[in-house]
Amino acid sequence: MAEGDEKPSGPRRRRPLRPDEKQLWEHVTRSVREMRPAPKRRPAAPVIEEAVTAAAAPPEKLAKPAKAAPLKPVPPPKTPSPPPLAPLEPKTRRRLSRGAEVDARLDLHGLTQGAAHSRLNAFLRGAQGAGHSLVLVITGKGSSGPAEGAMLFQGEGRGVLRRLVPQWLSAPEMRGIVIGFETAARGHGGEGALYVRVRRMRGDGR
Repeated sequence: MAEGDEKPSGPRRRRPLRPDEKQLWEHVTRSVREMRPAPKRRPAAPVIEEAVTAAAAPPEKLAKPAKAAPLKPVPPPKTPSPPPLAPLEPKTRRRLSRGAEVDARLDLHGLTQGAAHSRLNAFLRGAQGAGHSLVLVITGKGSSGPAEGAMLFQGEGRGVLRRLVPQWLSAPEMRGIVIGFETAARGHGGEGALYVRVRRMRGDGR
């Protein structure tokens, strides 16, 4: 177009394609494929619905908290049983039967049960403190015949100390003092007396 010429007004007309351009366009359009739309995502399950379902569930179907196992009661510590009473050694028994003397003796004749029990405890504790190992306790044989077991003053029977003294010596609270006891030999009173072995005090070097 020469300089100074005016541009034609109105929409421009498309020129027809040349044969070579038309052939190229057909070739390009044959290689183009239609694009498929992207697959739609499934919406995530709403959390509110799960919460509503859990709230609507009956109480028995909900998970119950685990119960703590009950604590087993601790048994109280066992009190150690006292040591068994020990008899006299055969050697000591033979010496006593031949007239050997004991370390000390106590005569309970004529005492009531209460007085005899108190006197016996005091005597044995004193013997242990003095370091004695063998003492003699005289109970008396008691009378035989119809009067045996009769009730005397303060409700006591004849020969009662002969029966009670072995029980007192066998009591658990006496095991810290008494090792054992036996009926005395005839020269020391026979069935009316008892040899009592006294336990040595702890820390006693004698």
